[in-house]
Amino acid sequence: MQLRMDQADLTAFLGREFGQMAADFAVEQVGPEGLVLRLRVAERHLRPGGTVSGPSIFALADVAMYLAILARIGPVALAVTTNCAVDFMRKPAAGRDLLGEARVLKLGRTLAVGDVMVFSEGAPEPVARAGLTYAIPPAR
Repeated sequence: MQLRMDQADLTAFLGREFGQMAADFAVEQVGPEGLVLRLRVAERHLRPGGTVSGPSIFALADVAMYLAILARIGPVALAVTTNCAVDFMRKPAAGRDLLGEARVLKLGRTLAVGDVMVFSEGAPEPVARAGLTYAIPPAR
C-alpha cells in the first residue's frame, strides 16, 4: 500500500488545520502498517493526582487515528470520528510523554475502523486502548 501523506505532510497538515493544538503532538513514525503519535505531556494535560487526564488520552487516540487514516487517503480535513471507545488500563507514568500506536484495520469508501494502543514512553504495558470509527466524506 502506498501512502498519500508522509510524516512531513501530516505534521504540516496538523499545523495548518489544527494550529490551536498541533504543538501538543509530534508524528514519530508513519508507514503502511500504522502511525505513532507523541503527546507532549504538559501540566495542562494532568488531572488531580498528577496523572494524564482521560480527555488528553482520548485526544491522543483520536488524533493518531485521524492522521493514520489521512496518511492513506490524503488530506481530507472533513473526515470525522463517528465512534470511539477507550479502555483505561493503568495509570500513565509520571513525567513521561504518551505514545499512541494507531492501526487502520479497515478502510472503506465511507468508513474507516482502527485501534490505538497508548503507552507511556519507555513502558512496555499499555495505559489505554481505543477503538475508533471514522466517517469519510465522498469525493476523496
